[in-house]
Amino acid sequence: MHQQDFDSLLGSSLFDEGNRRRTFIQTAIGAGFAAAALPICAQTVVKTDTAGLTAGVIMLEVNGQQVPVYRAQPEGKTNLPIVLVVSEIFGVHEHIADVARRFAKQGYLALAPELFVRQGDAGKYANMAELMKEVISKVADAQVMQDLDATVAWAKAHGGNTDKLAITGFCWGGRITWLYAAHNPQVKTGAAWYGRLTGATSPLAPQNPLDIAANIKAPILGLYGAKDAGISLESVAQMKEALSKGKSASELMIFANSGHAFHADYRPSYVEADAKDAWQRCLAWFKIHLA
Repeated sequence: MHQQDFDSLLGSSLFDEGNRRRTFIQTAIGAGFAAAALPICAQTVVKTDTAGLTAGVIMLEVNGQQVPVYRAQPEGKTNLPIVLVVSEIFGVHEHIADVARRFAKQGYLALAPELFVRQGDAGKYANMAELMKEVISKVADAQVMQDLDATVAWAKAHGGNTDKLAITGFCWGGRITWLYAAHNPQVKTGAAWYGRLTGATSPLAPQNPLDIAANIKAPILGLYGAKDAGISLESVAQMKEALSKGKSASELMIFANSGHAFHADYRPSYVEADAKDAWQRCLAWFKIHLA
């Protein structure tokens, strides 16, 4: 075989492999549940359809990296308020895509970027310890901020109104919600669902929300469970105190009957009454602060 034929074949092979990987990502994101999140409580899983919506995966290029984003929005609408939806450690699986659709049904351009794409497939790990070690611990806060900035830029160019920019996130994404509100002055409001506020730092994650509380100007609604074994009520009180010294009209709510991940309707941790209450409070909070 001539060298040019070999090069052509190799190039074609690489192109095909790239297409296969892109197709896999586009198919996998927003579908199914992460292995580490099993078993699923199928009887309580909320299902939001796509009627009246444009929904599916778009791809962003961020410094040469293809970043998949699950997008949901009212069909044919422009000048939409934007909400960034930041996942738990399990990545953008079926539940997070459904949350995006729930926001879209309320009139938002909802975008959930797969922020672990460089480190691996968060959905394939069978247990949380392995997932944390192999993927989550290798994700840099700076990388996350950059990917979220790129997502906002895409939204601005595709029918989103960045004067009405909100962010929400769950668990790992709850922590990111606080950090991004401090990072991006365009953020008008947010809702942080049981996101860690204090704890160990590292070169990749050098600050906690408590450390940057005074820099947050946007009003953030913090939603926490009193029975959360990983986030103490003391740390919530410390965050309230730190926020009071800044310029943010943020509020932190404690749900007495809930622990961690009380909004995750596909997990045993789900507390239906508190999840529905918190969701309505989140929507009302956004409506007020994006007006």
